[in-house]
Amino acid sequence: MFNTISMIGLGYIGLPTATLLAARGKKVIGVDISQLVVDTINKGEIHIVEPELDMLVKAAVASGYLRATTKPEPAEAFLIAVPTPFSDDHKPDLSYIKAAAISIAPVLKKGDLVILESTAPVGTTEKLAEWLAQERPMLSFPQHDAETADIQVAYCPERVLPGRVVHELVENDRVIGGMSRAATFMAASLYKIFVQGDLIAANARTAEMCKLTENSYRDVNIAFANELSIICEKLDIDVWELISLANRHPRVNILHPGAGVGGHCIAVDPWFIIDAVPDEARITRTAREVNDYKSDWVFDKIKTKITDVLDAQPFKSMADVKVACLGLAFKPDIDDLRESPAVEITEKVAHLGCQVQAVEPNIEVLTGKLVKPNLKLMPLEAALNCADVVCVLVKHRSFVEMVSEISKHLRVVDCVGLIAKSNMIEERS
Repeated sequence: MFNTISMIGLGYIGLPTATLLAARGKKVIGVDISQLVVDTINKGEIHIVEPELDMLVKAAVASGYLRATTKPEPAEAFLIAVPTPFSDDHKPDLSYIKAAAISIAPVLKKGDLVILESTAPVGTTEKLAEWLAQERPMLSFPQHDAETADIQVAYCPERVLPGRVVHELVENDRVIGGMSRAATFMAASLYKIFVQGDLIAANARTAEMCKLTENSYRDVNIAFANELSIICEKLDIDVWELISLANRHPRVNILHPGAGVGGHCIAVDPWFIIDAVPDEARITRTAREVNDYKSDWVFDKIKTKITDVLDAQPFKSMADVKVACLGLAFKPDIDDLRESPAVEITEKVAHLGCQVQAVEPNIEVLTGKLVKPNLKLMPLEAALNCADVVCVLVKHRSFVEMVSEISKHLRVVDCVGLIAKSNMIEERS
């Protein structure tokens, strides 16, 4: 049914998905607005960090099944995996999805399938279909013609873990929400090309809400752990020991506290629910507020340590204080800095005027708001050797391997349990 497939957006989800389809012998045209991304992929290389993906992309490009471009071309199926950020007031920004719809509309033809994979508010798939219909009024779409529509439209979100994306895209179940039964059937046929997990049929709105629900559920559970760490600090209790003891209960599974919550899913998706039903989403809103506050709480702890340095060494000024911030990614052992609380905390520390030594082994250069005269990217050992204060913000494997050196420092803020008194707790988050 599908000989040529187009993937719109070649990021953390789009590129692995395109590559897996190409690995199954399908001709895949990857589309991205970044010429650098396109050129990198066409050389058989990757612009993100994801285990095994580099070898798969190299093979797919070399075989001729994967090719990248900046402009959509005709295909039988179009998968859209573009960002869905929110504005400063937590309003969903659907401009990337709308731009993707406008870009593919000129090359659509009767019999094509369009699938939205981007996490989005409930009703977005219907908006996508309307945008396409406005651009191509001579074609019919499922909101008006259901099963007989010229173009079928469906929603199918990913549910993968960074660092395991290649495996989980294949192994995990997928919820497929078509705007018609024909759309659901067509989408299922496409995902059967590479998905070994179950393909479960739903309507588009339920599939959209399912994705938001999954990430909101995780956000609520992380919020409990983060709130617990704040409570334990107040009551002089080792939260890591407490969690390891509480988790011995057969029906208790408390997650790891951290510096907050980051990434383009858990830190964002709950706001889509809150925006739609603000009066009803009370627990969801509270969880978001708790997790956002946690990074402020960690920053306050760092400021206290800096004050201790200045009190102990009155000859020093703020500009003389050196703070090592260990980790910038939103979770261990990846290069993804999107919505990362570690980035927010590091930026705030730099704003105090001290010298900040950022240690992030998964990136090579600092970009965006992290580009500051007093903020440098450094190797771990160099940062530890001269730091007055050490802040462990992400539990990267390389930090775990250096835990004995990190724990020797007099002033350490450890919000991830790296040097906790009790290391009995298992990795659950």
